[in-house]
Amino acid sequence: MINKIGSFSFAAFVNRVKEFHGFSAPGVILGGLLVDAALKNLPAGILYDALCETDKCLPDAVQLLTPCTIGNGWLRIRPWGRFALALYDKQTGAGFRTVLDPERLEAFPEIKDWYYKLKPKEETDPGQLLEAIREGGAGLCRIQKIQIQPALLIREHRGKRVICPQCREAYPDNGNGACPACRGGAKDVYRQ
Repeated sequence: MINKIGSFSFAAFVNRVKEFHGFSAPGVILGGLLVDAALKNLPAGILYDALCETDKCLPDAVQLLTPCTIGNGWLRIRPWGRFALALYDKQTGAGFRTVLDPERLEAFPEIKDWYYKLKPKEETDPGQLLEAIREGGAGLCRIQKIQIQPALLIREHRGKRVICPQCREAYPDNGNGACPACRGGAKDVYRQ
């Protein structure tokens, strides 16, 4: 049973998730367990980045518990659908990957039913689910030492901003003569 996730008590983290995410999302709370497990294994005092293997819930846990955000570029997201993340040293790429371990969910039917969508959402008791998450704690996580590929450690520099000749808006110069949106990137987003 866990009492803390990061610097928060379990109850305070649930409340913080509710404020940030809009409701006390079990995925963000489980994500908090993964982040906390990885953080406990990182050496103190290093600068680190995060990589989430899903774009659902887990990135919010990273942003709540670490300085890694989408906006500062320290959080990268790969939409692979795996409930896993890595925290790793920015310079060396050495770090830890944590994953919600499917085998360990067998002992927690409330979590397993929710995670695999084995019963309708309205049949899930949120209180029982949160208590199962609290009871399972770090024991729900599998952690492994990892090494990030060197190519991922290189920071992309955006270059200077220029005015797009088509939309007349500023964008980072990519040498292609027009911004990515005008080159077709926005056609499936906006109807004009």
